[in-house]
Amino acid sequence: MSRHTIPLSTAVFAEARRRVSAHAYHTPLLTSRLLSQDTGFDVRLKAEVFQRTGSYKIRGPLNKFAELTPDERARGVICSSAGNHAQGVALAAAIYGIKAVVCMAENATPSKIEATRAYGAEVVLHGTIWDEANERAKSLVAERGLTYIHPFDDLDLIAGQGTVGLEILEDFPDVDVVVVPIGGGGLISGVSMALKTHKPNVRVIGVESSGAPGMLESVRAGHLVTLPTVDCIIDGLRVKRVGETTLAVVRRYVDEIVTLPDEEIFEGLRWVMGHCKLVVEGAAAAPVAALRRGLIKAAPGAKVVCVLSGGNVNLDQLKGLRWN
Repeated sequence: MSRHTIPLSTAVFAEARRRVSAHAYHTPLLTSRLLSQDTGFDVRLKAEVFQRTGSYKIRGPLNKFAELTPDERARGVICSSAGNHAQGVALAAAIYGIKAVVCMAENATPSKIEATRAYGAEVVLHGTIWDEANERAKSLVAERGLTYIHPFDDLDLIAGQGTVGLEILEDFPDVDVVVVPIGGGGLISGVSMALKTHKPNVRVIGVESSGAPGMLESVRAGHLVTLPTVDCIIDGLRVKRVGETTLAVVRRYVDEIVTLPDEEIFEGLRWVMGHCKLVVEGAAAAPVAALRRGLIKAAPGAKVVCVLSGGNVNLDQLKGLRWN
């Protein structure tokens, strides 16, 4: 259980930055002449595709594990994941010398399963979406006495993810708008809180799949909403129920949430790969897709950052895309 409360202080984020930077990369903020030209904004891409494990997800566990008690570390940790959190937990656990068990959906990207095992974690496959894998993880907590590490609804984890926002401010202090994909909400919670703790006038916009708009529906309802079904094949966005903590943070710090269908997100993925020469996964392409579809509203010349959250793409999902 985190000892922190909302809002996280600048001191908490500074400590998270110290812990994370000891093992994770300060990823580059890349310019995009073509995106800037097409949108009328000054666009930069926060390239977490170059992070260790291929996504931002190493950051949260690096901070979280520093907060565990000796007993919690000795019992080992367990998490559930669509893939990127699995790799982040597995590598961070290896760095800290902690045994890790990871529950993943049976249809998780094969490369993510293989990478998680390669980092030394035990992988348990269960269900077809994150929520089902998460139920299995909770049952294993009781069976084996493991320490549960939530993939997004934990303030220690959120503080670690927020170091993405601190790096954006360091590299682009005049930033006006930051666009972030939303799955369970951990990344946008950390980024929005870190940004607005230091620069309150920055606008933060979240992007969800219109087939899995769990955060948007929860914000509109004013309470957590569990989607009856999800019509989304992008693993980083395919969540039925966001977190209590992430919802609270998003309601307070995120200015707007936009949605678009998977087909348009994949078009954004194709565009980034074809024009920026960067390998991105579906969730990472969502901010660029929203920008290209005109869903991000800002003044002409506004300084906009799209967070490319990861590059662990499922190559099978690219079949049928037009590359011209």
